[in-house]
Amino acid sequence: MQVSLLGTAKEFLQAGLTGSLALMRELQSRLLKGSAGMPLFGLGSGQKKRLEEHERHLRANDRAFNLQFEYARNSIQTSKYNVFTFLPLNLFEQFQRVANAYFLFLLILQLIPEISSLSWFTTVVPLILVLAVSAAKDAIDDVNRHANDKQVNNRPVKVLMNGSLKDDLWLNVEVGDIIKLENNNFVTADVLLLSSSEPHSLTYIETAELDGETNLKVKQALTVTAELGEDLQALSSFNGEIKCEAPNNKLDKFMGTLLFKGEKYALDNEKMLLRGCTIRNTDWCFGLVIFAGPDTKLMQNSGRTTFKRTSIDRLMNFLVLVIFVLLAAMCSVLAIGNSIWEYKRGSAFQVYLPWPHDVHSAFYSAFLMFWSYVIILNTVVPISLYVSVEIIRLGNSFYIEWDRKMYYPLNDTPAQARTTTLNEELGQIKYIFSDKTGTLTQNIMVFNKCCINGKIYGDVFDLDGQRVEITESTPKVDFSYNPLADPKFSFYDQSLVEEVKAGDVITHKFFRLLSLCHTVMPEEKKPGELVYQAQSPDEGALVTAARNFGFVFRARTPETITVVEMGKTIVYKLLAILDFNNVRKRMSVIVRRPDGKVTLYCKGADTILYELLHPSCVPLKEETTEYLEEFAGEGLRTLVVAYKDLERKSFADWQKRHHEASTALQDREEKLSELYEEIEKDLILLGATAIEDKLQDGVPQTIETLGKAQIKIWVLTGDKQETAVNIGYSCNMLYDDMKDIFFIQGDTFEEVRHELRKARKTMTQEAVMDDDEMDLQVKKSGNCKVLPEEQPNGEYGLVINGHSLAYAQEGELELELVRTACLCKVVICCRVTPLQKAQVVELVKKYKNAVTLAIGDGANDVSMIKAAHIGVGISGQEGMQAVLSSDFSFAQFRYLQRLLLVHGRWSYIRMCKFLAYFFYKNFAFTLVHFWYGFFSGFSAQTVYDEWFITLYNMVYTSLPVLGMSLFDQDVDDRWSLQFPQLYMPGQQNLYFNKKEFVKCVLYSVYSSLVLFFVPYGTLFDSLRSDGKAIADYQSFALMAQTCLLIVVSVQMGLDTAYWTAVNQLFIWGSLAMYFAITFTMYSDGTYLIFTGSFPFVGSARNTLNQPNVWLSIFLCVTLCVLPVVGFRFLKVQLKPTISDQVLHMVKQLQKGQLPPSPKRRLQRKASRRSGYAFSHQYGFGALITSGRNMRPFGVTRSFSPNSEKYRQK
Repeated sequence: MQVSLLGTAKEFLQAGLTGSLALMRELQSRLLKGSAGMPLFGLGSGQKKRLEEHERHLRANDRAFNLQFEYARNSIQTSKYNVFTFLPLNLFEQFQRVANAYFLFLLILQLIPEISSLSWFTTVVPLILVLAVSAAKDAIDDVNRHANDKQVNNRPVKVLMNGSLKDDLWLNVEVGDIIKLENNNFVTADVLLLSSSEPHSLTYIETAELDGETNLKVKQALTVTAELGEDLQALSSFNGEIKCEAPNNKLDKFMGTLLFKGEKYALDNEKMLLRGCTIRNTDWCFGLVIFAGPDTKLMQNSGRTTFKRTSIDRLMNFLVLVIFVLLAAMCSVLAIGNSIWEYKRGSAFQVYLPWPHDVHSAFYSAFLMFWSYVIILNTVVPISLYVSVEIIRLGNSFYIEWDRKMYYPLNDTPAQARTTTLNEELGQIKYIFSDKTGTLTQNIMVFNKCCINGKIYGDVFDLDGQRVEITESTPKVDFSYNPLADPKFSFYDQSLVEEVKAGDVITHKFFRLLSLCHTVMPEEKKPGELVYQAQSPDEGALVTAARNFGFVFRARTPETITVVEMGKTIVYKLLAILDFNNVRKRMSVIVRRPDGKVTLYCKGADTILYELLHPSCVPLKEETTEYLEEFAGEGLRTLVVAYKDLERKSFADWQKRHHEASTALQDREEKLSELYEEIEKDLILLGATAIEDKLQDGVPQTIETLGKAQIKIWVLTGDKQETAVNIGYSCNMLYDDMKDIFFIQGDTFEEVRHELRKARKTMTQEAVMDDDEMDLQVKKSGNCKVLPEEQPNGEYGLVINGHSLAYAQEGELELELVRTACLCKVVICCRVTPLQKAQVVELVKKYKNAVTLAIGDGANDVSMIKAAHIGVGISGQEGMQAVLSSDFSFAQFRYLQRLLLVHGRWSYIRMCKFLAYFFYKNFAFTLVHFWYGFFSGFSAQTVYDEWFITLYNMVYTSLPVLGMSLFDQDVDDRWSLQFPQLYMPGQQNLYFNKKEFVKCVLYSVYSSLVLFFVPYGTLFDSLRSDGKAIADYQSFALMAQTCLLIVVSVQMGLDTAYWTAVNQLFIWGSLAMYFAITFTMYSDGTYLIFTGSFPFVGSARNTLNQPNVWLSIFLCVTLCVLPVVGFRFLKVQLKPTISDQVLHMVKQLQKGQLPPSPKRRLQRKASRRSGYAFSHQYGFGALITSGRNMRPFGVTRSFSPNSEKYRQK
């Protein structure tokens, strides 16, 4: 640990003065423009600002040529400071805060003797403490950023230099370099694939970091570069020139050309390996770096890092300005009063209170008194406010990280608060924007149930024939009879295994179809250890199911498929693959069995396949449809499977025409489609499969709970519509009780507008308001363009695809989109790009006065996470890119309800209570000075002892308010989750706003009047019990400050809802500390040692031993507290809020047992079988039949059907 920290510190030092002046200018420029954010790669990166790039031109293996364009290197920098720039830049940032600049101004005033009424230490000590705490926090954050940058930049890579491979670091890679990547390596930069170890230079990649998908994708190099192989000399002499598009964030597009040996070759995205991908099933590959570091598509999609501020922060800044105005007004009143008093009465006191030598008029005296009162009354904006806010946020962040109920033991992942400035915003969320794959789902497909020949399999029944819920304790099917079974596969229905073992013909045909009709690639890394590489996890699940039930897909060549059927190896001749696409929604294979029979096997969406069945299948189709309805009701992804035996003669004719169509130069796709339609007729139905796209644990319950808290959930996913809608039903977001679900699928601007308006008018009659009237309302709300809230006449859902969304985000239509979508309880956006995700979030932020949260797990979610007010990363299978860009992170979506409803709500309530109390105690403290001015000739004399003024906020009242702000809770976490309605006041910002601030000020004015006039009246012309007078300034000051401290302590007790030993210690301890310090400072001994600093000698013991003084203190407390108690009692009785009602219910229920959480069982009558289980790319079938993605047998470790081990005896 020590070495790591030293290394990071060393790097921090090494950054040196490089670019520090440019850094200062850049920061100043950004701050002056009002941009609180920093660019993604930090400042002071040492790189000159390049002109806007329109086209990229580079040459392989020629750094000198490429350097002239000043392309970015592959290092990234997210840190903000180095050791030399930290202090000036951090102070510069901190003094951008109005309050810090204000206190620096006060310090300067206090150094001027003519106007200073307080010692300099009363301001400088708190100011240094605040700056030091904030600087330490910023330094720790930046050291962590340096460590993260170092970890990424120092990853190893092999770079081709001067004919040999050199081990280097990522940060040293430059555009134009050729690098070698090996299996399971992360791709270093955006590279052009040159060659690989696989046939035809294919390379398999996993793009989970980019798009959240774990299925493999295939890339292929140009033939001319594929010939280079791994010949280092040939690769070193490769001098091709690339001209391509400038850096951009389009993950699915790339355009460019390669000029090599006088020939020009087209380049597209299929030849690119992007940073963030992982090499899979490929021993090695070579690539030419096109984009590096910040220019890579991954980083371009990361969006700009912005400084996020909470609504409380913005409100505090506004209130501070209001307080400044009040301060100026009070100082002006007192200065005018001084001018009048000096003019009319001051001359009578000139003998023993002469003016200072440079004061010659009442007006000039008033001018000086104005600034003196600015110093005295500065405590209306106490500097300790900002220290306390930071401490409270830090403490509440620790609670999130320490919460064992948000810890995920399976991968040892605790929740993490990656920022400490946004906690209370978690209690105000109105809109959640969520990714689907890996966030709501586990991206794991499981063969759950099936229907074969009209009989359903997958359910478990007890001895009475009642269906039993499957749990972890439910006994699994024993597949030990099958040596090739996948040990990870689980199934619970014994009857299906019995049918397979009994040799049921239809069941065997069903699983034979699953083992043949697919595009899966097998790999046997070790003997007997079979691994399937599927482009779609759905296909992998189906082939694995067939494998476990005795039909093991073992190997394939371009012409054959080898299956071990119930222990017997059978090689099928592969005659054709009728590939899947989004229009056909099905795929077929045609095979010749060993006995010579030709059979077509087909699987696809039921709505498509039902049209292709033989008339004899009608009864079976009706039975299967019932089961499909049941599968759909459980949120399963379904496929129908069917087959057809083909006549040799007719197939031979079809095969000839198929060959002609597949080699046609014109209308190839249309001709092939017609042939597919021709042969896929009169199919015989076998049954249906049901695959569960496994949700993360607790997702439906979490979404239902968040819905009760009036939080609207939008799902933004790159998946197709059918899959997303099906998951919507599985997650309880969509349900049949909804009045309607609108599908926006328009292909033109006008179609999209018509569909949106039609949906909006269905949801609310008020929606007929024309656009001009709505624009007028929008403009009335000021620059923020906040739309008024509209109420729908029921619960609705909205589904919109990416193509239609692109139109909906244009011009005037964006207003229509927001109005329509915000009326819906759930919105699902399908096939959206990472940029569109961020644009949707920005759109809601622009038009709705609501706090947004985005949650995702992949690099494609980063821009959305950064755009939202709060970004949450799921540390799941898709890497850590989203986590690194997030504000909070945890391992499971279900923890979101605890983050918001428990930690978020508590943080918001605590912060609101803190601010209300803090402003109250400081206004009450300061306004006593104001009233005293009218009795002291407006002479800027302080009421209290200077040491009390210094210690009031930093010692006497700081710990009690921190105790409340760190430990207080109106109800515990169980009731917070049981009654999500408690969350709603935070969304409406009811607990602390401008109205509450005005109430706080008025109450403070009242309290200050009591705190001044009650002690004043008590001591006026009064005598001690021994006959000595106590009507002196020092006794009055002591009594006033004692009354004040006891009143604010009692008020703290009234505001505390949850008492702990710490709260008790802080409140009683602070009072005890006050009396201990007071008696010590006012003692004879202290006076003798520090005569000039502690003049109140003997005041404490002479004043506080009088009964009438304590009676007056009790009177002060009663008069100050009684109105608050009475108001709160009457408010709860006469006009209770929803929070009051729920709290009353909680108190009633606390007397009994915690009631169980109500659960809703989804039951649907309408068919929702939209999530048919296909996800692989179109064209993969042609790749298989061409053999371009296969090595010859004997070269690989793949299964050979002729091996001794598997030859049929």
